[in-house]
Amino acid sequence: MIDEKNVHLIIETNASSQPVMVTVRCIGAWVVKNAAQLEPQLDAIALPDIGTILIDGSEISALDTSGAWLLHRTISKINQHKLSLTINGLRPEFNNLLKLISSYPTKQKSLTQPKLRILANIGQRTWRTLLGLLDIFAFIGECAVVLLRSILHPHRIRWRPILRNIQKSGFEALPITGLLSFLMGFVIAYQGADQLQRFGANIFIVDLVGLSMLRELSPLLTAIIVAGRSGSAYAAQIGTMKVTEEIDALRTIGVGSIELLVLPKMLALIIALPLLTLYADITGILGGMLMAYTKLDIGFDVFFNRIGNAVSLSSFLTGIGKAPVFAAIISLVGCYQGFQVKGSADSVGQQTTVSVVQSIFLVIFADAIFSVVFNWLKL
Repeated sequence: MIDEKNVHLIIETNASSQPVMVTVRCIGAWVVKNAAQLEPQLDAIALPDIGTILIDGSEISALDTSGAWLLHRTISKINQHKLSLTINGLRPEFNNLLKLISSYPTKQKSLTQPKLRILANIGQRTWRTLLGLLDIFAFIGECAVVLLRSILHPHRIRWRPILRNIQKSGFEALPITGLLSFLMGFVIAYQGADQLQRFGANIFIVDLVGLSMLRELSPLLTAIIVAGRSGSAYAAQIGTMKVTEEIDALRTIGVGSIELLVLPKMLALIIALPLLTLYADITGILGGMLMAYTKLDIGFDVFFNRIGNAVSLSSFLTGIGKAPVFAAIISLVGCYQGFQVKGSADSVGQQTTVSVVQSIFLVIFADAIFSVVFNWLKL
């Protein structure tokens, strides 16, 4: 029976020989239980500046990976001192284990990265941003190719997911969209009423509410609501599917993730958002009409008659025409950020937040571009 507690080193130094020879006799069971006992003895070996080291392993009764690693570390230390080394007496199985341990390189301690200068830091951030933009354009291009393929082959379009997404993104968003648009029209009329009363221009409250709601606020407010409601849901759904490896499973069975997950959401939102914008126009006008009647004593019939002259058809279509572009932005950003999820549920939350922030920013940015272009075209 092996005595696993009897483990020690015998170090013999022959100073009379030239060069100096140090013999290290390894005795006992070199196993994990004795690692704490062996390590200080190995660290205490005094290595000569010039000489030969002989490691005698003939008396090792047992060797596991911990003991082999300690032996390998000692051998590495001797090699760093550039001393001649000889290993004798190891059993074949122990020698094979030592070779296996030696085949795995020891991790070097990572050096502290120097702090980057301001310009280098800006450059790195800019480069990462450019790479991210290229990735986004590649995603948009892939979605465009899939959309074109679906248009050329209509049987590939998945109508059931499209209808389900229209219900979730459109119909179920009616209450919150209608309420906020009604309150927005109410607030605009309330704020404008005091100023218009001073000049006796009460009737122009119709122009103020009609133009601001139909041309700008209704499409923008509706897009922001949908970005926070549906865009975040798209990112969370696709991100969760990526964490649970459902997207990999779809690719394994030959189903394209863009065709199944992105295209139905994008088409559904392109259909639903203009309708939501039209609904927001109506509720916003009703809110302004109620306030005009309450504060300025403008009747509903007068309001209706005036709004047809105050708001042109081009102003109405301008607001409706922005909605499909906003819908494409929200759906693409939400789905793209969902595909960027990596590893854990925490990443799902992070990418969902990023999708909402980016969607709202890009919607407002696109609205600003529309305003400049429409002003240039005198629309």
